[in-house]
Parts: sequence; structure tokens; C-alpha cells
Amino acid sequence: MINWIKTKWQKIRAVRLGFWGLVGMFALGIIFWGGFNTALEMTNTEKFCLGCHEMADNVFPEYQETVHYTNRSGVRATCPDCHVPHEWGPKMIRKIQASKEVWGKLTGKIDTREKFLEHRIVLAQNEWKRMKANNSQECRNCHKYEYFDYMEQNRRSANAHQKGLSTGMTCIDCHKGIAHHLPNVNQHIGNDDREAIDPKVMHPQYDTSNSASAVSEDIAGIE
Repeated sequence: MINWIKTKWQKIRAVRLGFWGLVGMFALGIIFWGGFNTALEMTNTEKFCLGCHEMADNVFPEYQETVHYTNRSGVRATCPDCHVPHEWGPKMIRKIQASKEVWGKLTGKIDTREKFLEHRIVLAQNEWKRMKANNSQECRNCHKYEYFDYMEQNRRSANAHQKGLSTGMTCIDCHKGIAHHLPNVNQHIGNDDREAIDPKVMHPQYDTSNSASAVSEDIAGIE
């Protein structure tokens, strides 16, 4: 009888320890997740982005000149709103990709204005490619074709947006210079022989080699 009681007591203690062990693991999980998420969100702030002088001295002053920085409604789109996906999975992928930016910071790849301008077209193309691949998701978190009031837009904008919706175009196809200056484009003005960027890089509507581009031409009002 005594042995039976001891056996039962040991089983009860084992269950009790298992229960409190689960409670402890659950609590530790909440603490870990809360800490991880807090640290992650700290990297999703404008203040964090401006901690690097490469951003503060180059792209941020350009952004301050745009409607996304200051406007009559007071609604602002900050750095992470445009450059970090809101969804958890894509956000984590983007954070992993950003590790290359940390390496660039450590190695001083664009630590001067001259280096930044030299690499600007590559940096811009990488971001345009990313936004093209995800259908300009960061833009569409705030702007959606379906909710445009075309009566409030000027004729050219309304025409472009409606054609864009009907032909499957995405925001970045036309709005590459919406928040930052575009890289230099060779406009064949004067005798300036400095190397510049082909206009088709920023403005694919200049390329009439396919029908999709022809639609873009029509949208841009190019005859």
C-alpha cells in the first residue's frame, strides 16, 4: 500500500513538474517573441534608417522635398513604409536581404557622396526590380486602383491609372522618381559627353519594341 502511494505521488509530482515546465516554457516564449518583435520593429523606424549617414546625407533630403514627407493631410510615408513589406514572411525575407546593406556599411561602399552617385543606378535598379516583382506592394498598402476617385484626378492621371489597371501595370512602372531623385538621364543636350543612363531604364515607355511599351507611350502622352 505504501509503495502504491509512493508510486502515485511520484506520478503526480511528475505531472505537476511537467505542467509548470510547460507554463515556464510558454512564458519564456512570450518574453523571447516580445523581445524579438520589439527589436525588429526598432529597425523599422525612420530614426533607425537615419542612423546611417549614407541615408541621412543622400536620399533623405530628397525625400523631404516630396509629398510623401509633407502634405496638406499630414499623412506621411516613412522609409520602412516604402522599403519594408508589412507582411511577416516577406518582411523577414527583406530583413535577411538587408544584411548585404550592413556589409556595405562596414566596408564603406557608399560612405561618400561620390561613391553614392557612382552606385546610384545599381541601387535604384535593385529596388525597382524588387517592387516590380511584388507588384508594388508597399505602394498598394496605401494606394489602390479600385479606390481611386478618378473625378478628382486630372485628365492625364485618370487616363493613365485606368489604363494601368486594365493592362496590369504596377505603380513602379511609372513612378520611379516619386520619393527620390532619378539617376542622370542622357537627354542629348549640348555637347556634354558625360556618361548617363539610357532613358529606357527609368522610362520604359520610350521603348517601342513591344506592345506593352506602346501602351505606356499612350499613357505618357507620347506621340
